[in-house]
Amino acid sequence: MSATMIFVNLPVKDLDASKAFWGKLGYSFNAQFTDENCASMVISDTIVAMLLTEARFKDFTHKAITDTSTSTEALLCLSSESRTAVDELVDAAVGAGATEPRPAQDYGTMYGRAFEDLDGHTWEIMWMDPAMIES
Repeated sequence: MSATMIFVNLPVKDLDASKAFWGKLGYSFNAQFTDENCASMVISDTIVAMLLTEARFKDFTHKAITDTSTSTEALLCLSSESRTAVDELVDAAVGAGATEPRPAQDYGTMYGRAFEDLDGHTWEIMWMDPAMIES
């Protein structure tokens, strides 16, 4: 059985600005599934974020798009290989125009920080001590 993939669909106000932002963080886009209405951002072999213009996003739902300046619909959490890597990614995101909504959370065996991207989507970047994960 192949691994289950996840495709997170996110509305964006300015697709070109979003692509530039994520490109600064080292992410690439699958050209086969990218056009003027959406960008297929590859996070890993099994995780893809589909950045959709708000108009295109509305093709998939009858509900209103969440106003991320006042509401949070989801917290997107990505694992990281080290505490240093958490800091590097969040610092790069802030340097590229993101905001950091809260201080780092340090629980000794878990460490995380968060940033809000250009459209207010919250991304949590988390490291967990591998010794804490049982096989």
